[in-house]
Amino acid sequence: MSNKINIFSVKNFCFSLFVAVLTLLPAKTFAYEPIEEENNHDEVIDTVSAAKHAEGNSTAFNAGEMIIEHIGDSHQWHLWGDHGHAVHIPLPVILWTDKGLEIFSSSKVEHHEDIYEGTHYKYMLHNEHIEVVDNFGNVDEEATAKIKDFSITKNALTIIVSALIMLLIFIKVAKSYKRREGMAPKGLQSFMEPLILFIRDDVAKTSIGEKKYERYMPYLLTAFFFIFFNNLMGLIPIFPFGANLTGNISVCLVLAGITLVVTLISGNGHYWRHIFAMPGVPIPVLIILTPIELIGVVLRPFVLMIRLFANITAGHIIALAFFSLIFIFGEKSTGAGYGVSVVSIAFTVFMGFLELLVAFLQAYVFTLLSAIYIGAAVEEGHHEHEHHVEKGHEATHVIA
Repeated sequence: MSNKINIFSVKNFCFSLFVAVLTLLPAKTFAYEPIEEENNHDEVIDTVSAAKHAEGNSTAFNAGEMIIEHIGDSHQWHLWGDHGHAVHIPLPVILWTDKGLEIFSSSKVEHHEDIYEGTHYKYMLHNEHIEVVDNFGNVDEEATAKIKDFSITKNALTIIVSALIMLLIFIKVAKSYKRREGMAPKGLQSFMEPLILFIRDDVAKTSIGEKKYERYMPYLLTAFFFIFFNNLMGLIPIFPFGANLTGNISVCLVLAGITLVVTLISGNGHYWRHIFAMPGVPIPVLIILTPIELIGVVLRPFVLMIRLFANITAGHIIALAFFSLIFIFGEKSTGAGYGVSVVSIAFTVFMGFLELLVAFLQAYVFTLLSAIYIGAAVEEGHHEHEHHVEKGHEATHVIA
């Protein structure tokens, strides 16, 4: 199964890279450059033509900008429209500066040229980064470096929404278990129970062991449902859904970091001995082997991060790239736009159904690999296991 996942990831990455290169090419690459003529009248005509051509390019559909806007974080929530006709929901900007707290709405800096005069500084939004500027829009690098941005961005709001949804669901399921104790599951409880039992029986017990799996179930269930729910929420293109939260490298880094911390804390003597001084290995070999083992400890969560980030982001990019073909060909001719729309919409719908599978699959893979890493950290050595067995036999003999 892992081979199929890897192949799918590589295909997605290669195709996404190809689309990104095409869509993110600068507009001036295709700009019209007038040829200099001796006749001044021709020069004027060429200059006017070039200006009109440049003006047309400025209003042309930019697929790269649309895709980046969708998969990236933002200080405002885009609902519909493009450029000057776009409709956004402003989000609160919360800044901690060297002069104190600063709170204002992102609508104050909605456009690139907007400058908001706050209590302490003047601010401008550039590439989704709040910067301190002067009256002419020149960035004050020293003051900007002192700003700590705690704004409620689109991804931050999505985390809050997903946390509330998870709380509502699991509180309701827990109450249902108490109210219907000993009875068959019903309603939402009947939907959640198979998933919970699947993580318990096929992931936690199998990877960690029946004696120690229970203490790690809260984290494994939280990680699975957090990733699964946010993967599904990212496929719904209406507010408050549609954010690419699990395709954000920072979120993936935090999830992988938690797995690393839990693994390191749970590691027993047998686990650390095999990392620092593997039994039966000569000391000269350990000088080479030990650093490799230590790198492997950190590298495993890093692979978790990249796997989740790449798969979720690639799916969004591919679906949006094919959807963008409608507008790209529509600018050439109306017939081409309608002709491509049939194929584009069909493929976008297909990708939507495929992403439903990927949403579950990536949550499962992340949880499974986390459980495997934890299981390796808490696994007892053969000698320790035999020692416990011998002590058990001795106790039984004494009682007899």
